[in-house]
Amino acid sequence: MACDLCNLLSAPGAALVWGDDRVSVVAVDEAEYPGFTRVVWNAHVKEMTDLPAEERVRVMDVVWAVESAQREILAPEKINLASFGNMTPHVHWHVIPRYRDDAHFPNPTWAVAQRASSAEVLAARRALLPALHAAIVEKVKAL
Repeated sequence: MACDLCNLLSAPGAALVWGDDRVSVVAVDEAEYPGFTRVVWNAHVKEMTDLPAEERVRVMDVVWAVESAQREILAPEKINLASFGNMTPHVHWHVIPRYRDDAHFPNPTWAVAQRASSAEVLAARRALLPALHAAIVEKVKAL
């Protein structure tokens, strides 16, 4: 069976922000949410509790590094963290910067939109992505 995350991680391209032999940080192409990032355990592991304690710590340290970089560079109102994995057998965390003016705030990103997003605001946030990705790399390398 094809695995979307295995395909994503093995394809060269702009989505990979940082990675090592265990975990990867991937930029999510979500127009309404510039800075949306996934932290993905590279191997097929369904649940955090399937990982040894040391590897669980590694995953979460990378999640915290991504959150820290998002807060520093993007200055969101809130960071949403979520681990679903219903469709793929990889432990992975969604790290989503949220703003009072985003399309769904204060509701989850999958809820009904509350408002239209400003094209100018989204463009300004997208312009920060190179700095965000550089900050993520710097913070993960410092772990």
